[in-house]
Amino acid sequence: MNVEELLRDTFREQAEDDQRTPPGFADRVFAVRRRRRTRRIASVAVAAAAVLAAVIVVPGPDSGGQDVRPSGGVDPKPTATRPAPSAHPAQSPVHSLVAAGRTALAAYYTQKTDWQSAHDGVHRGTAVRTYWLLDPKSGHYEKDTRWSWVAVAPGLRTAAVLERHLPARRIGLLDLASGKVERWIPVEHPVGGLEFSHDGTRLVATTYSAHPDQRVKMDDMDRIPVSLKSSRTGFYVFDVLSGKGSWADVGVQRDDQGNEINLRQDFGFCRDGRTVTGLQSINHGDRFYDASGREVSAPREERYRTWFVKAGLSPDGTKMAGDFAGEKWYTSSWILDPRTGKHLTEVHGQQLLAWADDKSLIAWDIAKGEKNEFHNRLVLVTIGSDKEVPLSGFLKGTDGSAGRWEPLFAER
Repeated sequence: MNVEELLRDTFREQAEDDQRTPPGFADRVFAVRRRRRTRRIASVAVAAAAVLAAVIVVPGPDSGGQDVRPSGGVDPKPTATRPAPSAHPAQSPVHSLVAAGRTALAAYYTQKTDWQSAHDGVHRGTAVRTYWLLDPKSGHYEKDTRWSWVAVAPGLRTAAVLERHLPARRIGLLDLASGKVERWIPVEHPVGGLEFSHDGTRLVATTYSAHPDQRVKMDDMDRIPVSLKSSRTGFYVFDVLSGKGSWADVGVQRDDQGNEINLRQDFGFCRDGRTVTGLQSINHGDRFYDASGREVSAPREERYRTWFVKAGLSPDGTKMAGDFAGEKWYTSSWILDPRTGKHLTEVHGQQLLAWADDKSLIAWDIAKGEKNEFHNRLVLVTIGSDKEVPLSGFLKGTDGSAGRWEPLFAER
């Protein structure tokens, strides 16, 4: 049996499996989170899989055996036993694998602004990311400066990458073990952001006519700010195995006052793998589309999702990660009923990032008694428990300053 036959057979065998990776989504919205004493929102990282890695998953550094799961990284029959957390509370940024339950820190990045020009007191530039990617062989994070955008596929073997100049004219499928691009997907409409479906078989690519991470600053802060408008033009939905896809014309849609939330307005998949969602404005929140770009109703399980909370729906679909609460504890977040939107309970954590299992989540949080909201670290929190398990060291600096890094999670 050759590779192509193996891929086709494996996809047929796994087609009905439930793939349940929580979505990651949305750029930073500083004002919203500051009002709630929480950390600013990071852009989500999105991901795509290479032909081999999309189906055949090699075990991660802590798995202890052969992994034959489908690309989504979900066991067809999940067991109650999960690996112990891999934590490094003295490391920030982390150097060694951080993971809990079904989820691992697949990569992280730092960001700075490259100021390129100034005229009449107005400075223009672009935000530039530097990535550290998990090496599946060593279990360490390695710096890779080649990419402006990286998203790691479920299984931790493959990443989708965009080259340094955005928007990009091709999408690379990177083998994380070798560091080589196994395949390029050319695009007619240039791309600025990527995200996998939760089973790893589809890829949504957000298209822009200009760089989506432009920045301005002014010498005289009393002047009227320079207006920057989003250049989003639409999205592709690709089949990862074949590389074939179609483009949908869905530009920037504003509210009645013409408000936009920011320049980067990336699309991502809902849990069903068919519906695409994209934040349009701070007042209107998410909107939902089919692959052709036709606006549709929200999937029943995600109609009450909070667009800036990346953890989203729990693996079993019975709970939704919610916004900052801060009632029962100084820093805590809501857990919602996804069917009604009602509060079920509170859990520790300023910002819920990813589900480790049906009852535990990875979150940002500060230490007990700490008043600086930005002096936070990755922790594992559990519904119904006062205990937090530190997973990383504390971030350094204040919001937007040096020493801060942004995590990207994927199922392992």
